[in-house]
Amino acid sequence: MAEKAKKKSSAKKTKTKSTESFKNRIVTTLTVMDKKTIPISQLESKCRSKKFGSENFQAAFEELRREGTIIVRKGKKVGLTERSGAKPATVTRLSRTFGFAQTDDGTEYFIPGKCMLGAMPEDRVLISDIKSRSGEPEGEIVDILGFGSSTLTGVTEIVDGQPYLVPDTASKNHLTIVKQESLPFNEGDKVLAEIVYRGRRHAEHKVRICGVFGSADEAASCAGAILAEHGIEPAFPEEVLREAKKISEGGVQEFSLNNREDLRGLPIFTIDSASSKDLDDAVSVEKTKSGWLLGVHIADVSNYVRGNSALDKEALRRGMSIYYADKVIPMLPKELSNGICSLNPDENRLTLSAFMELDKKGKIVSYRFSKSVIRSRVKGVYSEVNAILDGSADEEILAKYAEVTAEIKLMDELADILIKKRGERHAPEIETVEGALEIDENGVCVGVHARERGKSEQMIEEFMLCANEAAARLAREKQVPFVYRVHEAPPEEKVEALREILPKYSLACPDFTEFKPIHAAEILKQAKGTDYFEAVNMLVLRSMSKAKYSTEPLGHFGLVLEDYAHFTSPIRRYPDLAIHRIITDILAGYDNAWLSKRYTGFAANAAERSSNAEVTAISVERECEDCYKAELMKSHIGESFTARISGVTEYGFYAVLPNTVEGLVHIRELPEGEYDYTEPVALTERFSGVSYTIGMEVRVTCIAANVSSGAIDFTLEE
Repeated sequence: MAEKAKKKSSAKKTKTKSTESFKNRIVTTLTVMDKKTIPISQLESKCRSKKFGSENFQAAFEELRREGTIIVRKGKKVGLTERSGAKPATVTRLSRTFGFAQTDDGTEYFIPGKCMLGAMPEDRVLISDIKSRSGEPEGEIVDILGFGSSTLTGVTEIVDGQPYLVPDTASKNHLTIVKQESLPFNEGDKVLAEIVYRGRRHAEHKVRICGVFGSADEAASCAGAILAEHGIEPAFPEEVLREAKKISEGGVQEFSLNNREDLRGLPIFTIDSASSKDLDDAVSVEKTKSGWLLGVHIADVSNYVRGNSALDKEALRRGMSIYYADKVIPMLPKELSNGICSLNPDENRLTLSAFMELDKKGKIVSYRFSKSVIRSRVKGVYSEVNAILDGSADEEILAKYAEVTAEIKLMDELADILIKKRGERHAPEIETVEGALEIDENGVCVGVHARERGKSEQMIEEFMLCANEAAARLAREKQVPFVYRVHEAPPEEKVEALREILPKYSLACPDFTEFKPIHAAEILKQAKGTDYFEAVNMLVLRSMSKAKYSTEPLGHFGLVLEDYAHFTSPIRRYPDLAIHRIITDILAGYDNAWLSKRYTGFAANAAERSSNAEVTAISVERECEDCYKAELMKSHIGESFTARISGVTEYGFYAVLPNTVEGLVHIRELPEGEYDYTEPVALTERFSGVSYTIGMEVRVTCIAANVSSGAIDFTLEE
């Protein structure tokens, strides 16, 4: 048996050696050739020998192609990639008529649809430069080195008895469905498909249906497809559910309170939305001689979700909870997220508390962390606390909060100080509006409105910022591995674009050599109260870098904080859970050498995967919301609305209604003429001078709403 295994291993090594030898032979042959490319058949003929045959050639050839060393032109000729000027890249995004690919040095290329070569997202490709129409890098795909994602969503359609997939993205053409390999489906179903045959154009791909979600005219069906396309599985594995059930059934035992600071006598309580069931933060506040003592008490999820357990691995895989419409795909099973970890009122709950001593101006002068136990006094609701603060609360609300009314008044006072302090840091006050969907008992969207933020929302936000700052400061000062929440300064090219655009709004660009938060704040302050504030607000927002997770304490540009991390939502976000685990071991007294050995790799992995999970969650939530908004607007086709232009492109502009519904006014819907696009702010008719600019108010009529794609079309009202 051992002899057989030895022979097998020896044969494998010989084959590997043969392939490597043949790879060298192929590269050498192409190097000495005068021509850039030669026919593949000619290359094979020159490389073959009695010792190395066709099989060796094919294996070596494919390896070199996958590595990007050689390039195949039009499927018949081959040459060295370095001679061709082509660059290895990865396809990052795909729409119906174009795509994007990112080279290994981070440069993003726009790829016209006719130049995609049938490539799909995550495919490894070779791209060559072509003449750019916009000044940005533009290219064509000349070879596909390796396949990435092969799944896509769409709607089924029957044409002359033949089933086709109408893709949501990836192709403007119908794709043939291989029915005998597919799940049963009906015409008009929203489905998930897998490519089983690839052509040289997207239209030549053939697919099988591997997931059926129901009618494409229903947003709930479309949301299911979006989740599947992004690889999000709502159900938890059995092993994870067993662990969660065991923890839940164990409850909060008396021995669990040993060595914990007992805070059950303090008037601690939660404030969240009325529908929230995963309550992971509670607050307390006291006035002191020198200022304030703020307590932020966070569910001690790390006590239950231990490293490398099934629960932990699944939480890391998910990265964070996803919220859309009236649903949530939780990071942790409901036995934990809504049960033993949730800080429900009148129940003993294990917490990790951050105590911050603030001076009278709201500056953190000292802080400490403690493993604790609390007993929340009441489940506070934003709208109810807002009513108490503005004096409109009825008797029922006043009675509910009687035990903590004094604390609410103190919190309001402290929040005012912290809000003023944020302004003194010159944090840019960029305004954003979120939509709140109204879903009926059948799961159908029947309304949407702009989500309002009252004083209590601001209050809790400021308190959480304090705790997040203290957590990051603890890690930086102790120099231990950590997961920071970072927001870097805007990229130089975006700052320059902003500098060029501002004069068009008669705004003076602040004089600077390095763009700082105060400069963004000054720009917004200049525009405040003018007709073009919304345009400037959008431009400043778009100039910003994306926040992410990092093991380096790079600070937060938008909040103007040197120290920042995500500490306050371990039920919903993995990075918070990760740093709870690290802080717990700091409190246990482990030294830096031990903490570094244990957590350096863990922190890096958690930061990278959490950043990726956040990007996915944002995409899923936005795409689902678009479908629900389109479902709503199907019942408003033909109606007119006042809107503001929210974005401009060379093919038209987007307009947003006061309720946050956004639709496209295509250039063909504009008055006839020749339009010039001034990126990214205006579309101007060349002869009349009529211009459509970001922030401009317009009257629009809804003319179409596609639930499957989430696309809404407007036309200008005549």
